Amino acid sequence: MRRLLFTFVLGLSVMSLFAQKTYLHCGQLIDVKQLQVLKQKTVVIEGNKIVDIIDGYAKAGASDKTIDLKSSTVMPGLMDMHVHIESETSPSHYLDEFTMNTSDAALAAVPIANTTLMAGFTSVRDMGGSGANISLRKAIQKGYVVGPRIYTAGKAIATTGGHADPTSGYREDLMGDPGPKEGVINGVADAYKAVRQRYKEGSDVIKITATGGVLSMSANGQNSQFTEEEVRAIVAAAKDYGFKVAAHSHGAEGMKRAIKAGVNSIEHGTLMDDEVYPLMKQYGTYLVPTIIAGRSSMDSAKIPGYFPPMVAKKALEIGPKSQKNFARAYKEGVKIAFGTDAGVYQHGKNWLEFKYMEEAGMPVIEAIQSATWSAADLMGTQAILGSIEKNKLADIIAVPGDPTKNVDFMGQVNFVMKDGVIYKSVVK
Repeated sequence: MRRLLFTFVLGLSVMSLFAQKTYLHCGQLIDVKQLQVLKQKTVVIEGNKIVDIIDGYAKAGASDKTIDLKSSTVMPGLMDMHVHIESETSPSHYLDEFTMNTSDAALAAVPIANTTLMAGFTSVRDMGGSGANISLRKAIQKGYVVGPRIYTAGKAIATTGGHADPTSGYREDLMGDPGPKEGVINGVADAYKAVRQRYKEGSDVIKITATGGVLSMSANGQNSQFTEEEVRAIVAAAKDYGFKVAAHSHGAEGMKRAIKAGVNSIEHGTLMDDEVYPLMKQYGTYLVPTIIAGRSSMDSAKIPGYFPPMVAKKALEIGPKSQKNFARAYKEGVKIAFGTDAGVYQHGKNWLEFKYMEEAGMPVIEAIQSATWSAADLMGTQAILGSIEKNKLADIIAVPGDPTKNVDFMGQVNFVMKDGVIYKSVVK
């Protein structure tokens, strides 16, 4: 009898908890679908869902909570489509690969996850790491760690000696011959096996390195590294398992092969040529520009000893071109989803990408759309994320001013709610 009574009381307590609603009184609310800044709205949250949006400042019930955001601009939680959440740039990065275990990387990622969420990024796509990113995602889902909602590629897929070959730059006796399990493929059969291995490990998205890269220990930062046939095989296998495919690409030829093969996004897109822009429009391929990564890598390369000479040379050559190519892609009407390559620069400064996008000609409100509605479209999560609408998950942030008039407000996030839980509230 006591057990039944305890269960009944506990049930009433749980029902009472979820019956409480939270009323957000929003001075301004960004409608990211219609690109409008709305005035004086109330957003009502119950549990982890948005249940109503009301004109004016609605009065809450006696048991409900009211948050005063009348002097702030409210918008959906931001989404960064390209981060590396288990690492951060430093002069010791290349040595760390030899001294850090996967468990070390996972623990080092805990404060990074918190920093990312506090900066207003409630969802991110992790574009490849040691595999610790999958463990971190699980820990956040279970509430062990505070951080954003993570959609992760697990280990990126490369070709032998390619940008994500985990042994590139090692001495000969340590190189070995990594294969699909380690994320290295050569040929169609390997391509299928690598995708299936990512599925087995629990990845959410597939990331390939279609061209060379800046920070890997190889001489060429832009050469094509997959055949079109190999990319088609990866895309076909990914479709079987419900994955979308992101293609790291700096050089134009590698981009063209990846776009024609059906990838969903081009990451970086630094050295696009005249043929790439119309091709992306034809195939509906998103660009995830990561302007800040190019600028940050270029700045770090100017510091003596920060990068190995081979890497510094590539960073100085490729870094300055990212913003210019983004500007043209935007002008040409290519679909844009916000991404920064966080980890290549210091985590938490993701918001600077908005500033660089504005400098390149994209209005701030469109840049915000790229980090919400468009990002959710790329991830396939528009049904639950990406806008403030009834029945969507309550991922909501605020900044203390109007970012459409001063982009610097994007770096001053004063309210963060993810999945209906308030993680930051410094509203005065």
